[in-house]
Amino acid sequence: MHTRAFMIRTLALAAAGALLPALALSQDKPPLKIVVGFPPGGSADLLARLMAEGLKNDFSQVIVENKPGAAGRIALGLVKRAPADGQTVVLLPSGPMVLFPHVYKKLEYDAVSDFTPISLLAHFQFSVVAGAGVPVKNVKDMIARAKAEPGKGTYGTPGLGSLPHFMGVMFGQKAGAELNHVPFQGGGPANTALLGGHIDYKFDVVTETAELHRAGKVRIIGVTGRQRDPQVPEVPTLQEQGVDMVATAWFGMYGPAGLKPEVRDMLSAAVAKAIKTPALRAKLIEQGYEPVGSTPAELATAQAADLKRWEAPIKATGVQMD
Repeated sequence: MHTRAFMIRTLALAAAGALLPALALSQDKPPLKIVVGFPPGGSADLLARLMAEGLKNDFSQVIVENKPGAAGRIALGLVKRAPADGQTVVLLPSGPMVLFPHVYKKLEYDAVSDFTPISLLAHFQFSVVAGAGVPVKNVKDMIARAKAEPGKGTYGTPGLGSLPHFMGVMFGQKAGAELNHVPFQGGGPANTALLGGHIDYKFDVVTETAELHRAGKVRIIGVTGRQRDPQVPEVPTLQEQGVDMVATAWFGMYGPAGLKPEVRDMLSAAVAKAIKTPALRAKLIEQGYEPVGSTPAELATAQAADLKRWEAPIKATGVQMD
């Protein structure tokens, strides 16, 4: 009896000893929470989950937390107030960091001083989408129709003051064909309105409507980048269709202000390593992203350049929100 008990105890200790290195290794790695200011299923959420998968070996756990609302401002507020320990970051498109400072009279955050840049993750472009019942086959048809029926064409976006909103404004200026903006509370409701024939067109990231386009429920008639989007390679760019317009955006990752340089650089290096893996790069490209994985300084530079680039066009529209 004593011998059997001794053997059981010995085996238990051996098993515990074998687990100790793994536990120690796990405890050496911090957890990471990626906050996303948009609902599940959208482009930001999809990218966050791809990044979480790519980062899982560098952290004890990686979770994605959706905090939708106010076009991403709620998530930014949460991360702004989070401890500066490198365990909470926000992943978001560039709009809230480069457009909102020009759009909102009273913004709950300072896009530069309240956050620590970590990495520019990827560039992406937008699409011009026509409803199935709209009698246009391409952007030239769209422009001709808008000129023939001035003031009647409508386009929907995920919200007033969003990047697609100003894409539509820029398109009207470049094409000489003004369209009426109809804002919605996100890309999903705008899709519903387009499918229902309540609006004629939609400006949004390609990912939001690529499947609907392939199913023949809507038609993507143009993309806003310098090159065609791999999700819809048959669709020409605006430049190919005679509109001198290139407009792209990016996704970035930020932490709260005050991150120690070594923590910031650790996060940035982990992101860059993940994005350089062939599997993650392939998935990003498949979703229409141009993978980057930059240094913190490169993200800060991109943000500063876009803050300057969008200031005049936004002021020209007169859009100001509380």
